[in-house]
Amino acid sequence: MTAEQKKQLQQKLWDIANELRGKMAADQFRDYILGLIFYKYLSERMHAHANRILKSRSLSFTDIVGHDEEEKLRKAVAKSSLNQVGYYLSPEELFSELASRGAKDEFILSDLERVLNHIQDSTMGTESEQDFVGLFEDVDLGHPKLGRTEEQKNELIAKVIVHLQQIDFGMNGDDSHPNEELLGDAYEYLIGQFASGAGKKAGEFYTPASVSTVLAKIVTLGKDSVGSVYDPTCGSASLLLRVAREVKGDTRPKFYGQEMNRTTFNLARMNMLLHGIHFSDFDIRQEDTLTRPAPEHEDMQFEAIVANPPFSAKWSAHEVFNTDDRYSQYGRLAPKSKADFAFVQHMLHHLDENGTMAVILPHGVLFRGAAEAHIRKYIIKERNWLDAVIGLPANLFYGTSIPTTILVFKKCREDQDNILFIDASEQFEKVKKDNILRPSHIQKIVETYAARQTVDNLAYHASLAEIAENDYNLNIPRYVDTFEPEPDVNLEEVILAVRAARADEIKADAKIAAFCKELGIEALL
Repeated sequence: MTAEQKKQLQQKLWDIANELRGKMAADQFRDYILGLIFYKYLSERMHAHANRILKSRSLSFTDIVGHDEEEKLRKAVAKSSLNQVGYYLSPEELFSELASRGAKDEFILSDLERVLNHIQDSTMGTESEQDFVGLFEDVDLGHPKLGRTEEQKNELIAKVIVHLQQIDFGMNGDDSHPNEELLGDAYEYLIGQFASGAGKKAGEFYTPASVSTVLAKIVTLGKDSVGSVYDPTCGSASLLLRVAREVKGDTRPKFYGQEMNRTTFNLARMNMLLHGIHFSDFDIRQEDTLTRPAPEHEDMQFEAIVANPPFSAKWSAHEVFNTDDRYSQYGRLAPKSKADFAFVQHMLHHLDENGTMAVILPHGVLFRGAAEAHIRKYIIKERNWLDAVIGLPANLFYGTSIPTTILVFKKCREDQDNILFIDASEQFEKVKKDNILRPSHIQKIVETYAARQTVDNLAYHASLAEIAENDYNLNIPRYVDTFEPEPDVNLEEVILAVRAARADEIKADAKIAAFCKELGIEALL
C-alpha cells in the first residue's frame, strides 16, 4: 500500500468519525467509532476463519444458514473460532449483515447491541475471556446525544456502519492477520486525532508517536528480539505496540500492561487485538499500578519497560508502602503530591537484570529535593541504575506545554562510571502551536544515546563523582553547556557605519529643506 493510499484510508475513517462530531465530545465519539471499527475487524476475521474451516466442503460461512447440517457446522466453526481467534459470531451477526440491513433503513440498533454483548459472552469460560469482557461497554447505543428518539439514534449509527462497510480492511479472504500496516496505522491515526481534540484528557490514553518511537528505539537498541515488554500506565497501548515495530527479528514480544481508567483499558485491548496480537500474547489488566498492582504481574520481570505516567500525579504515600518490596529498599516514599518516583520504583522492581527501561517524566524529578532527592541519590549511588537523562522540547504533549525528560535505566550497565546527559530541547520543528519531533530529530537523539560521546551543546558524559559533587542534582544545564557566545563586534567598523549613515541623513535633510523652501512651507527638521 502506498503512502497516498494510507493517507486516503485515514481520511476516510476520519470523515466517518465526523458523522458523530458536533453531537458529543471528542472522547465520546471516539469510543463509538473505534468500537465499530473494532467490531468490523472482528467480524471480518471471524468470517475469514470460518470460510477456511468450511473450504473442504465448498461452503462459505453464510452458506450454512438453512443447510441440512446447519447445527453441526455452526458448532464446529464455533469450537475452532473460540480456540484460535478467541470469540465467536454467527453468520447473522456479521458486520456485513447489519450494514446491509442498515442500508435498507431497517432498525438495527437493538440487534447491534445484542451482537456486541454476544461477542463478549461467547468468550466466557475460555482462555480469551479476560481480554474480551466488557470491551464494548463504552459503545452506549442508548446515549441521548445520538438522537432524541430511537429512530434518530438508529439512523446515525446505521449511516456510520454503512460507510465503514465500504472500506476494505485487507483480510484477503483468509484468517491470517489482516494488513497490520493498513489497520494499525489507521487506528493509530484516529487515536492521535482524537487526542488532539481531547485537551488534558489526551494524556490519559495517548503518547505522541514520535516520542513513543524514541523510547521504543532506546529499549530495543542492539537487540534482534525482546522477550517481554511492560507498560504500567499503558493508556491505549500504542507505546507497547511501538516497541514491537522496532524489534528487528520476526518474533514478537509478549505484551504486559496496566491501565486504571476503564474506558482506556478497553481501548488498549481493542488496539492489541486489532493489530493482530493473539489474545494469548498480551496481558492487559485494569488496576491502580501504585496502590493495587495486578497480582498476575507481581513476580514478573520484563526485558523492556516503557511508560509515560501521569505527570506529578497524587497518590496516597501511605506508610503501609514502607514495607512494600517495590519501595522499601529506598528508605523514603515519593511525596503524596508527586508520584513520579513511585512509578519509577514500581518499574525498577519489575525490570529484568538484562533489561532496559525508558520513562517520560517532568523535569522536576531531576532536581526537586526532600524525598525525591533521597530516592534519586539511592538509585545512582547505591544501585547505579541510571544510564541516561534526555531532555525533550517543551510543548510535545497534548494538554501540557511543559518540557519533559526521558530517564533510561539499566540494572547491568555497560558504562558504570558515568551517566550520559543529552539536551535535545532544540530538536523539534514548530508546527502551528505545537512542537514536533521529525524522523531526523529522533535519529539524532537515538544515535547520540548509542554513541555515548560528549558533543558540544548536545551531550555530556558526567562521571559519578561529578554527579556526587552536584549533590545528585541532575538538572541538564549543569552538565550540557548550550551557551552560544555572541559573535565578536568590530567597534571601528560600527563607528564608520554610523558616520556614513549620519552623512546620508544630513544630505537627505538638506534635500527636504530645499523642497520645502520651493513650496513656501516651513521645514520641520
